[in-house]
Amino acid sequence: MKNVKWVPILLSVWLLVVLAACGNEEKASTSSEGKETESKEVVLKISASSTPHAEILEYISDDLEKEGVKLDIVITQDGIQTNQQTADKELDANFFQHTPYLEQVNKDSGLDLVKVVGVHIEPFGVYSKKLKSIEELEDGAKVALPKDPVNFSRGLLLFAENDLIKLDSSKKGNYTLEDITENEKNLDFIPVDGPVLVRSLDDVDASAINTNYALEGNLKPLDDTLIIEGSDSPYVNILVSRPDNKNDEAIQKLAKALTTEKVRTFIEEKYEGAVVPAF
Repeated sequence: MKNVKWVPILLSVWLLVVLAACGNEEKASTSSEGKETESKEVVLKISASSTPHAEILEYISDDLEKEGVKLDIVITQDGIQTNQQTADKELDANFFQHTPYLEQVNKDSGLDLVKVVGVHIEPFGVYSKKLKSIEELEDGAKVALPKDPVNFSRGLLLFAENDLIKLDSSKKGNYTLEDITENEKNLDFIPVDGPVLVRSLDDVDASAINTNYALEGNLKPLDDTLIIEGSDSPYVNILVSRPDNKNDEAIQKLAKALTTEKVRTFIEEKYEGAVVPAF
């Protein structure tokens, strides 16, 4: 009978041990689930121009982190190199260029990069430190244009649209100096690397400058330009990736985040027409 008294005590001890073990298993399971959740976060390495592209990416970075996508933003220094790094999988995507530029780089460099989504337009404009209006351009004036073939052609088109030159209407593809059929003021168009176009204003009469470089140089496209493209420009800036990762969940989450009403409002309020939403 004495042994019977110990049975409830032994059962109680055994029950406590079992419950403790279950508790530890539950904690281990929770911990394991936490690690699994944490491991699901995807880091996207993306190269972008500092203004406005990187600013837009920074604006949506917190929202993307909540969806398990962390952005590692690298500032683009050279467009051709950035596209090559994207093709070589050193970068997951890039955001700095418009479609015609991408198509030209793909053709020239044998790449196969693809558009994921169009985000905004940066109206292309002509600036000057010496002139107050485009009519003040004198005979033989020196005009700097972006050096790359696509934007050089874009600059010539802008001058043609404003009746400053005439271009060969039968031309297909990018315009060059040889395609100018009429140049009454003998304007001297000089190819200059895009990143130094703002600095070229000290040495020329006028410069055609991409909006991202203009903004970086503290120029105000709507206030400081002599002439500027309309908002119907075909040069939409795009998110770019590779065919093998274009449809990845993280890339698609980024594309969706870049084209929300929240981003539209941000672009319209921050850039006041210098950058125009294209979605």
